Amino acid sequence: MAMENASSPSLSPPTLFTYLMTIASPSMIKHAISDAAIKIKNIALDDPRRVIHSLKVALAITLVSMVYYLQPIYNGLGDAGMWAIITVVMVFEYTVGATLSKGLNRGFATLLAGALGVGAEAFGSLFGPTIKPIVLGFLVFFLVGAATFSRFIPSIKKKYDYGVLIFILTFSLVAVSGYRVDKIIQLAHKRLSTIVVGGLTCIIISICIFPVWAGENLHKNMVKNLEKLASFLEGFGNEYYRVSDGDKSFLTSYKSVLDSKATEESLANFAWWEIGHGKFRYRHPWKQYLKIGVYTRQCAYHIEALSGYLYAKDEIPSEFQKTIQEACMKMSSETGKALKELANAMKLMVHPLSSSVHLENCKKAVDDLNTTYKVSMVEDQWNILDNISVIAATSILVDIIKCVEQISEAIEELSKQAHFKKPKDKTSDEAGKPHFLHCGAVKPVENEQELVTVTVLSGDEVLHEAIN
Repeated sequence: MAMENASSPSLSPPTLFTYLMTIASPSMIKHAISDAAIKIKNIALDDPRRVIHSLKVALAITLVSMVYYLQPIYNGLGDAGMWAIITVVMVFEYTVGATLSKGLNRGFATLLAGALGVGAEAFGSLFGPTIKPIVLGFLVFFLVGAATFSRFIPSIKKKYDYGVLIFILTFSLVAVSGYRVDKIIQLAHKRLSTIVVGGLTCIIISICIFPVWAGENLHKNMVKNLEKLASFLEGFGNEYYRVSDGDKSFLTSYKSVLDSKATEESLANFAWWEIGHGKFRYRHPWKQYLKIGVYTRQCAYHIEALSGYLYAKDEIPSEFQKTIQEACMKMSSETGKALKELANAMKLMVHPLSSSVHLENCKKAVDDLNTTYKVSMVEDQWNILDNISVIAATSILVDIIKCVEQISEAIEELSKQAHFKKPKDKTSDEAGKPHFLHCGAVKPVENEQELVTVTVLSGDEVLHEAIN
């Protein structure tokens, strides 16, 4: 027993002090600071507008703080100036639409709640000091209950939920304060004034200094999502048949489209509040973007199912796969090209015309595939059960083509509602205008025998007419 005690080392469990000394060592602190600096740098480089937004918020807070720093302003507003700072903190958001939404909601809700609070206090005073608390309590109960219930109405919750929340808070404060404060109108006026100052400061800075528009972000996100789907479909055929090896990032880039619903709905809601900017007019059809987003996600879900066959297929394509290889690759590539054309049309805000050509090519490839299926079934060349996964993959490709057709129709409708530019008609442009060839106008040539007229039809074609 003594020998065992002598041979076994005495190990004491680490104490809290030892643990703290370990994690607080200079090397660990240096490593933690280095990691934090790298993360901060990556976030800033990923979107430099985040740094600008931080500076804009700091500027707004500094400006409204003048209410406290400057004595003349403080004498006029007093401690109510704190509401201006609170308003900036609560209202200033990343995008202009979100700032306008919160700012206008807060301003109108405060005005309405303040007016009703003063009215409730005046109405309660008509019943005398004994009944007044009961009347005020009933009004607070009724209005707060009605306002809270309105938050369950989808249309109100979508756009005015923050305003209803501010209404409940402001009305309750004004109504309750009016029972103990004599100068209730002066109090409401000061709070409303400071809230308006804070809200206007946020809105002006948000719009005038490097604005970030929710509508523009929504538009760009839609274009990026279409491009991601197009990249997958253009590269699917080569990957499925192992034609080429290269960058495979397109195989997973589409996954972000699957979770885009919440972001798109939020951006569309905030874009509704924004004024006209850039190529986006006031009352731009943002709802149509949500419709396009629905079809885009449906297409992404089909692609998610299709991508499973990339990993479940055999290393060597079967004879049946080789037979339908040309049709499948054409279906996939032409669908990807159609999506890329639609994305480009949205980016340039022009009517999508060239995508229809690729969709027609897809339909021809589907017809060829159907013909191959019918021939194989009649001649009984292959066992259907052995190639069921191949048939399932091609069936998903057909469903994707249908989704792309829906996306094309939705974008076409958007182009009409948003008044996208139409491609220039070269024939109409040339009519009635002088034609130029090699920087010189072609004029009629006259001589004694005949009048010769030269008309330029295109860069290489010339029509010669002789009139005696």
